[in-house]
Amino acid sequence: MAHPAPIYLGLISGTSADGIDAALVRFEPHCELLFGRTYPWDTELRARLIALGQGGEASSLDELGMLDTCLGTAFAHAALQALDDAGLKPEQVQAIGSHGQTVRHRPEAAHAFTWQMGDGHVIAERSGITTVADFRRRDVAAGGHGAPLMPAFHLAMLRAADEARAVLNLGGIGNLTLLPRSGEVRGFDTGPANALLDAWCERHTGQAYDAGGQFAASGRVDAGLLARLLGEPWFALPPPKSTGREQFHLGWLQQHLDGDSRRPQDVQATLLELSAATVAQALCSTQPDTMRMLVCGGGVHNPALMARLQACLPGVTVESTALHGLDPDYVEAMGFAWLARETLAGRPGNLPSVTGASGLRVLGTVHPA
Repeated sequence: MAHPAPIYLGLISGTSADGIDAALVRFEPHCELLFGRTYPWDTELRARLIALGQGGEASSLDELGMLDTCLGTAFAHAALQALDDAGLKPEQVQAIGSHGQTVRHRPEAAHAFTWQMGDGHVIAERSGITTVADFRRRDVAAGGHGAPLMPAFHLAMLRAADEARAVLNLGGIGNLTLLPRSGEVRGFDTGPANALLDAWCERHTGQAYDAGGQFAASGRVDAGLLARLLGEPWFALPPPKSTGREQFHLGWLQQHLDGDSRRPQDVQATLLELSAATVAQALCSTQPDTMRMLVCGGGVHNPALMARLQACLPGVTVESTALHGLDPDYVEAMGFAWLARETLAGRPGNLPSVTGASGLRVLGTVHPA
């Protein structure tokens, strides 16, 4: 009697730190999401993560050490909760792939580094499941940006021989994977997607995100402000490139507001246009023959943003990855489950054409159960 294919569990908390996404996945004979759910952060812990991610400083090494352990415990709890909710036991899972929570990303510093907190030792110990964590740092050590890492997964799951495609993740930061019909795959960050939209919305409405894009839809784009935001030199950098909340945060936005009094909804509309425009400009300049752009991440549920993307890319079909068998809410969590599988098999998980690393590398640190 044939044994069922192994199950892997992917965990990620993205730039927005809006929760821990957990995905239970089988990859044989085809990719199958068995269960997916997002588990909320403790309110105080989330506030601390956002402050650190936006360039805030820790008060001491003790605080950083305890935070790393607290995050590992939270990821382990999310893993066990997902198993309980799915009716599975830890021994049924081959491995956890945990991205962790990015608190700093400095791939272009004199001593380049990236830091995702959430101690893999703690996750393995609390869950009883072999855990692969800390995926990005090996690529950075090899001269890469350590990001984005999803293009290898997108290549495996979504490439088509009959059309040039792009995969767009609309998380806190937007990132593109370029999938030509054949040849080299590329990928890079495009700039803020939801990070600024969510932060501005929360400041002015008290809501964690702009449900349905209604707040933005109630305003008008401020052309002058948009031009200043688009003048950010980072947007003109060639790939490979990556960024995060430490660069695109409310303080950055405030510098461009010039102290002028603007209606909050007009700023929100302008930020939405910034997200759409930067994606469109990046795609047109790097893969102008794209026929289809598959969208995942939280932004896929913002109809105003999706409509602006389609309007900015009239020759491209813009649609959810759901139409191609991948739940848009859990593509990244599924991707880190896949990366754990690749690591345990001794296969590389990065694409040097994407990250700029000096070669293929097996990613992550394995923490046995």
